[in-house]
Amino acid sequence: MLGCIIQARMGSTRLKGKALQKISQDEIVLSFLINQIKTSKSLENIVVATTNLKEDDIIVDFLKSYDVEIFRGNSENVLDRFYQCAQKFNFSYIVRLTADNPLIDPSIIDSVVEKFFARKCDYLSNTHPRTFPQGNDVEIFSFKTLEKTWNSATKLYEKEHVTPYIYNNLNLFKIENFSKNTDYSNLRYTVDHPNDLKLVQQIVDKIQHRPILFNDIISLLKIEPKLFSINKDNVVDEGYKKSKLQDENSSI
Repeated sequence: MLGCIIQARMGSTRLKGKALQKISQDEIVLSFLINQIKTSKSLENIVVATTNLKEDDIIVDFLKSYDVEIFRGNSENVLDRFYQCAQKFNFSYIVRLTADNPLIDPSIIDSVVEKFFARKCDYLSNTHPRTFPQGNDVEIFSFKTLEKTWNSATKLYEKEHVTPYIYNNLNLFKIENFSKNTDYSNLRYTVDHPNDLKLVQQIVDKIQHRPILFNDIISLLKIEPKLFSINKDNVVDEGYKKSKLQDENSSI
């Protein structure tokens, strides 16, 4: 079975409770993401994997009205949370998404999945190298690859960010990338800071149809380029870079 695991938690340091922040009158970040990806043609099951912390009870309560599965696991070792979740639901293949990317294009998910199976690889993403904006990140890998990673990863940042052990060990895994001919990697519509949230709120307000696709956002960029300067100074992949640096410095 091909399952989608969305990692979500309330305890973000840069924008606390971002998964449940409102992005429109009727939608919050997490619900918007779920509604986007439910239009994907490839996903057989969707699970939101949150933590066992009391503060994440609110996520579980919120999801009771949605047709998705819920898993609770380790708050710091997200790799373990993914492994235990995938094992519980008998996923042979896993699409990894994060709750701070509500504008994921479901057609990009389908394209990534299609290429993964066509190339018969262990891991495929659209981020190595990145040509899509941050906010449209999709990863897919086999349970076998996840299990090998779970057994082998030792660094803290590898456990916090789930997949670094895979893409940093090219000799151990067959890795492929899904890219665009035009590089949009400087564009950012993930939700990690208050100004990120403001941008996403405006995108959702200005694009009325659902789901919102990547091409819709690019069309808006061409019409209103200044809109996307709201969060232009934020760092791409900030959380990963910060935790990797902290981990490396602590081992010196």
